[in-house]
Amino acid sequence: MKILMVSYEVYPLAKVGGLADVVGSLPEYLVKQGVEVQIAMPYHQIVEKNANHIEKTGLTVNTSELKSNYTFEVYKTTLNKGNIPVFLLKNDELIDSDDVYGGSDLGVQALAFSDAVFQLSKILKPDIVHCNDWQTGLIPAFIKTFFGDAIPKTLITIHNLGYQGTFDKYYFELTKLPGYYWERGYLSTGDMLNFLKAGIVFSDFVSTVSPTYAEEIKTEEYGMGLNDLLSKLGDRLVGIINGIDYTEYNPETDKRIAATFSIDDLSGKKSCKLALQKELGLPETDAPVVGLISRLVDQKGLDILAEAAEDLLAKDLQLVILGTGEERYENLFRSLEEKFPQKVSANICFDVNLAQKIYAGSDMFLMPSKYEPCGLGQMFAMRYGTVPVVRFTGGLKDTVKEFDFNTATGNGFGFFDYDSLELTRAVERALDTYHSSDWITVVKNAMKTDCSWENSAGEYIKLYKRIIQSERRPVDA
Repeated sequence: MKILMVSYEVYPLAKVGGLADVVGSLPEYLVKQGVEVQIAMPYHQIVEKNANHIEKTGLTVNTSELKSNYTFEVYKTTLNKGNIPVFLLKNDELIDSDDVYGGSDLGVQALAFSDAVFQLSKILKPDIVHCNDWQTGLIPAFIKTFFGDAIPKTLITIHNLGYQGTFDKYYFELTKLPGYYWERGYLSTGDMLNFLKAGIVFSDFVSTVSPTYAEEIKTEEYGMGLNDLLSKLGDRLVGIINGIDYTEYNPETDKRIAATFSIDDLSGKKSCKLALQKELGLPETDAPVVGLISRLVDQKGLDILAEAAEDLLAKDLQLVILGTGEERYENLFRSLEEKFPQKVSANICFDVNLAQKIYAGSDMFLMPSKYEPCGLGQMFAMRYGTVPVVRFTGGLKDTVKEFDFNTATGNGFGFFDYDSLELTRAVERALDTYHSSDWITVVKNAMKTDCSWENSAGEYIKLYKRIIQSERRPVDA
């Protein structure tokens, strides 16, 4: 079985969010189970800083399904784990930003990259082209429309339905796709080209990153205008929970943290906490440290956190924030730090090493998300014995279970109703437990939670086999 996985970001070559972690680690586990995996991504400027070796393949691919021609040089590197080939598509005219998701014209960039991957797939001849997120949404449309004989099957994974890639109709008119696609709404919402909708309509199967989110996006509340379309997919919409790389994220060997520790010897975790407090200028006390690592946007539940913040900070705790995003939330956390300098550390930046220190040194990890397709933060936190406090939605519901004092089961605390009072109550339950003899049980339950890729990779292999054996899905908006 041969898979071509396509993504705009792949760790460690280029990383913005969780997608990079997924595409950077899942292939290794697929290869271990006998799947041949290749990856295609744009040749971002940052890749040169992070790749050990890049070679020029001598191949060029020219777009053919756009009205203007764009040429991409094909370079190649490998992911060290699994020695997985990564094809880098280079066009400096289009991929012209220091930012992974930047560029002078994101619509043309995504169109041309999708066409270039379509051309590359003719050379590589995969069984399945596995697309990820809206930037790759036109690839299934090009394949199903123009490929010809021996057409590969296609899968698109929705990592966050909130990002669909909508552009003026002008961008559709740059393609050679048939006009009736537009008239029948196959790749448009209203009068806008919708890249993600195109991927959903033209792919043979659609997956998303947790079973709960797969059900949620069929509803009006979470479906972002595509719920009816997604509901029509039936069993061709599949939810598979993401995993994390247990080799990369291992408290017993991690050199990025102040001290290593294990489920059998947690003494190093206390050292990590004291080191974190010292580095951030917080009092080195036993007060529980609550970590929050996030994009600072509405989706992450920061509006209800803002409502609850002063009540929470009246309690005996310290709050450590890491992230960037909307100015109002950046300013909120800066103002909280100014008002509560002994309790709040607001780090308005992106710092991978500090993130590791927060995962290892915090006692609790806060994720009050409005919606969360999967979430990786709670997985990293539990791996390091940091107890999650979450809203039970999407992948958070699938991975975090409320601690039950009677049975000593459960690995965290949470709430269902999207409400600041419910958030406060969940934190209070965690704080009460922190000061009890049950806390060590919750910590160990969290560390025992299996969030590795082993099981999820097996689920992807089952899905790939289903896709290969399935009849082609007719195009239907």
